[in-house]
Amino acid sequence: MTENGGAESRFSKDTAYLRGVIFCITVLITFALLTFQISVRKTSYSLSVGDVVNQDIVAPRTITFESQILTEQARNDAQNMVDKIYLPADPTISRNQVQYLRLSLQFISAIRSDQYATEAQKIEDIQKLIFVRLDEPTIKQILELDDSEWKLVQSECQRILEQVMQNSIRDDQVNSVIENIPTMISYSINPKTADLINSITRRFVVPNSLYSAELTEKKRQEARDAVEPRERTFIANQTVVSRGQIITELIYEALDKMGLVHSKNDNRKILSSGLLVLGLTVFALYFFLIDHRHHQLNLRECILIAGLYLAFLFAARFLIPNRTILPFIFPIQTLGLTISCLSGQAFGIVMSIIIGLLVPYDFPNALGYASFYIISSLTGILVLRKARQVTDFLLAGLAAGSIGIPIIIAFQVAESPMDMIGVVTLAAASVGSGLLSTGFTLIFQYSFSKFIGVASSLELLELIRPDSPLLQYILNTAPGTYQHSLMVANLSEQAAKEIDADPLLVRAGSMYHDAGKALNPSFFIENQVNGSINLHEDISPKESAASIIQHVNDGVMLVEKYRLPEVIKDFVREHHGTNVARYQYTEAVNQEGEEAIDINDFTYPGPKPQTKETALVMLADSCEARARGDRPKNDEEIEALVKSVFDYYSSSGQLDDAPLTLRDLKKIRESFVRVLRNSYHPRVKYPEQKKESKNKTASVVKNNRENRIGKTAEFESAEANIQRDK
Repeated sequence: MTENGGAESRFSKDTAYLRGVIFCITVLITFALLTFQISVRKTSYSLSVGDVVNQDIVAPRTITFESQILTEQARNDAQNMVDKIYLPADPTISRNQVQYLRLSLQFISAIRSDQYATEAQKIEDIQKLIFVRLDEPTIKQILELDDSEWKLVQSECQRILEQVMQNSIRDDQVNSVIENIPTMISYSINPKTADLINSITRRFVVPNSLYSAELTEKKRQEARDAVEPRERTFIANQTVVSRGQIITELIYEALDKMGLVHSKNDNRKILSSGLLVLGLTVFALYFFLIDHRHHQLNLRECILIAGLYLAFLFAARFLIPNRTILPFIFPIQTLGLTISCLSGQAFGIVMSIIIGLLVPYDFPNALGYASFYIISSLTGILVLRKARQVTDFLLAGLAAGSIGIPIIIAFQVAESPMDMIGVVTLAAASVGSGLLSTGFTLIFQYSFSKFIGVASSLELLELIRPDSPLLQYILNTAPGTYQHSLMVANLSEQAAKEIDADPLLVRAGSMYHDAGKALNPSFFIENQVNGSINLHEDISPKESAASIIQHVNDGVMLVEKYRLPEVIKDFVREHHGTNVARYQYTEAVNQEGEEAIDINDFTYPGPKPQTKETALVMLADSCEARARGDRPKNDEEIEALVKSVFDYYSSSGQLDDAPLTLRDLKKIRESFVRVLRNSYHPRVKYPEQKKESKNKTASVVKNNRENRIGKTAEFESAEANIQRDK
């Protein structure tokens, strides 16, 4: 026992170590697939404005987006088209300028009339004018004029300035107004005096319509706001930029909106993909390696799940990016459905969630893709459950594909205006994806079930058909064993339903657990005809035990010969556990003494039952054999029989390795009692029909009397039997 325990412990540690290695390798490959671009069409390019493109880049899908660059250009154009806003002409400014001119002319007149001042003093005084600055030549020309000419200059200057300032003059119009002054001077004035008038008047022309920055900005803002956003549309597979073309800001914007460019610094991408992988790794680590509420995956199952997962992740990341229809027709649901069929629904759900999040990583509209992949996969798994027919797979595929249609429509409408042709195409792709997935699932579960040693539901259904080759062989060579197996199958199947075991697997295992007896049927009592020679009487107890125990190895050999699933071997090996052929052992002890007997010669090779299903078959096998031999007559005897079997196996440790709880054992025992009661309940004994006398005339009275007596006896017998049943 110690050596076996140590070997099992080392095996368990080695298996756990290998599972850990597989898990770590899978995580590292996942991180690499997310970090490096492996797709036929790149998901993104390392480009920036000013770079030269070395290949044609096409739109991965039909997309309409608001171009910020074109919108800003249009708004700037609209803003620039708005002229400056000026306030209405201010009459105060005009009057002030005319007044300033009048005061200046009066001051000059006063200086001109000063008889005591020299010319130099007069020039100096005139240069001190506040409202205007006159140069010395102009001042000298003024001083040289006689009074009549000076009066003409004064009147003409005032007239022209008043006329000019009556109009609205903006700051950008001052020069044109000044240039127009010479045309306003009377042609009767000599040119020299006209030039003086022009020189004086132009100095007093100023804008009287002032620029309003506030009104101008408001008007320009209104013009900007009135511009509608400019949209750009690219059709799927339309060339966005050609090879050799320089990336402009407008082109870069389009590529960015499509998710086709990324920073040349990959640190952010490495960090984001690393965090995503880390989160999903913790999730998977807890579920696969820590949470033991689900059945423990064997090494081959771990290899298969990791291989399928990486194959689908690689294929999806290689083919899907920058495609329009392929993302929705790719049969990604196959992974979850296949794992659900082979290893259990819980594992299929977990893997569907993981791959559904990883495949669309860094895709545009990744949330939409992830929602489609996860929800459609989970729907298919929940509808499929433990499929028993091909139609179950068809329904699961239709359900998975149909549930994807509203998801596709929801995200397509949110992203761009609805295109009915496109929506119908994608909806058809979704249904096709579901049907393709179930088709691949049927192929994969049949192909891989033998590799991991499990049997699919469809395969089990084929195995339990009466025309199965091995069952036909058992029926023809060992009919008693076949009938015994049928009863064991009924017992264990009903109990399996009570404890959440696999009823179909239990039934299949029950039908083949004694297959080895078919090679030597006469050695087993259920196949011996009454009155025939018992072969065990002519051999020693040790040889008798060996011949009986041999049916386990013979059963394994037949299972391998007929290419039955590996899991069926477990039922053959474990249905006797490490029990002792007690009858033969006792006979040997009585004949030779306990010291001369090696108990190992009378012990089944085992191992003990490792699963609920094999433990059920062990218990059902013993209960059915005991019931067939003891023929219990009432409920009390049936219950006592079943209890004795359960007590024996519990106390002998045969159920120690099976994951059965006390509640499970109670449910199994109640189920066994119920089935055995229906099989072995007492029946009413029907009275024999009495023959009529040949002399009808002489026996008329006698027959009437006997009929009355017979009916009375029949009634009393039936009543007695009913009371006994109660």
